[in-house]
Amino acid sequence: MLKPPYTRYDQLHVYNFDRTNLGEIDDPDLIGTWIEDNTAILFFHKEKQALVDTICARAEATILYQAQLDYQDWEAGLDITTFTVPPLTVVPLWEEQQLAKEDENIPIRLDPSVIFGSGFHPSTRLCLAVLTDLLTSHPKKIRTMVDLGTGTGLLSIGAAKLGVEEVRAYDNNPFACSVAEKNVALNSCQKQIRVMETDLRNGLPDTGVDMVVANLYKSLLIDLFQNPDFWKAKYYLISGFIPSMEEELLATLPMDQLKLLERRKSDIWCLWLLAKKAVEGRGMRHAVCGVR
Repeated sequence: MLKPPYTRYDQLHVYNFDRTNLGEIDDPDLIGTWIEDNTAILFFHKEKQALVDTICARAEATILYQAQLDYQDWEAGLDITTFTVPPLTVVPLWEEQQLAKEDENIPIRLDPSVIFGSGFHPSTRLCLAVLTDLLTSHPKKIRTMVDLGTGTGLLSIGAAKLGVEEVRAYDNNPFACSVAEKNVALNSCQKQIRVMETDLRNGLPDTGVDMVVANLYKSLLIDLFQNPDFWKAKYYLISGFIPSMEEELLATLPMDQLKLLERRKSDIWCLWLLAKKAVEGRGMRHAVCGVR
């Protein structure tokens, strides 16, 4: 995450250790620590070979790989900049000066760090666009939401800014949770959004809400679809898959319980808006008419 004296991301210095217990690391150039598959990945603004050597000696750890790259390369060659999905305008912290008082859009201040969910991946943008369509067309229809795989927290914050009263945002990555919590605070949404760390494969949060957003990968979606406890919400926003995956995903949906209200595609990525048949037809359908 950004902290003084840094106001933006430029160079990333990445060190992957073969264990997670590295002890306390207090360094002004540390961006964050990503824990994955029993390894720890440390991100710094500057080269830190001396510190890394000290960590290895102290924790009896080994470096699996290290790299230096531009932040833009980390973001798949994209320049993370301000964008608008009406009525929301998402502004990275290094472009805050672009926020104009006369702008009629609702601003979201975002520190994307090195976490998925900057808004520049097509699946994230699809989810944000459909959320805004639904919440602006039916401002009081969705009051509660669960965001599975929240990443930066962008979708949760967008929902809160558009009137969703209670959002529970989950991620299995502690670094992502820290980034999401920072972004929630940056946008003064602490009363509406709770960020929690959880592994969805080990336990499913309560989905008895108005909407579940799940922008995840295929195998995890299949696991969730096959769990009856996943299907307690009224509406579902599902993304993170491409057309070649749809047949396998559709085969695991309990279509006797569901109605597909909308399918949208951007680049190679797809999104489904689903409703429980018990609630479909109570006024939500026309909210997505004309959406493609």
